[in-house]
Amino acid sequence: MHFTSEHSLAGGFVQREFLLADVPGVLWTPEAPAGPHPLLLLGHPGGLGPMRPRLVERARRAAASGFASATIELPGSGDRPRVSAWEQARADLRRVLAAGEPVDGIVDRLILPVVEAAVPEWRTALDELLDVSGIGGPVGYSGGVLAVGVRLAVVEPRIVAAGLFAGSFVPRATYAEARQVTVPVHMLLQWDDEWNDRQAALDVFDALGATEKTLHANLGGHAGVPAFAGEDAARFFERHLGRPSRVDDPPPVANS
Repeated sequence: MHFTSEHSLAGGFVQREFLLADVPGVLWTPEAPAGPHPLLLLGHPGGLGPMRPRLVERARRAAASGFASATIELPGSGDRPRVSAWEQARADLRRVLAAGEPVDGIVDRLILPVVEAAVPEWRTALDELLDVSGIGGPVGYSGGVLAVGVRLAVVEPRIVAAGLFAGSFVPRATYAEARQVTVPVHMLLQWDDEWNDRQAALDVFDALGATEKTLHANLGGHAGVPAFAGEDAARFFERHLGRPSRVDDPPPVANS
């Protein structure tokens, strides 16, 4: 991992850009206390440029909880090389959506290769991030792509909690994988999401094997997530990742 820039952002946290081989990423850490900080992996649908404002706000809220947070660019997105087969699948998906035709086979062609390529990169990034001074775990995953988050929750033992955004299409294999998820899950669903099959998201939630799982559904479209939904997700991660003690925290009260 090679850090390429560093600067402080309003709200008391530091942003560092990095490269992991040819994969760009960003690490955000609270300025105080020194750590070690739990780590939140911020999933997204690809395109670090246009996603940056939303990712920074999520990182700011994570820093307020005492967490470091990080993200990497998805394969085939942003400035990374395009994959012709994935580009064709995206074009086919837009065509069948416009025609009102079934999308299942195209979703598999589009999403599953991304999962297969992205999950090993996330795990390599996690190896490197946990070696950065001030980051000590535990680790959570928050965001999309839903199938990527489900796969990571199954194969990565360092992830102890998952916040999944049901805002992407779901390949058929993800339903079976969801049954293997055992960590606590907080799933966010926008009820009127124009880019999501609501029933597919509900089926994934039903399939999740976790004994603790919460579905937080709100009216509105894909980009209409209310602020309080983010606060609920933050409290979920504070419960499961812990919140580092701060120098201004009051001492614990002894039992009488």
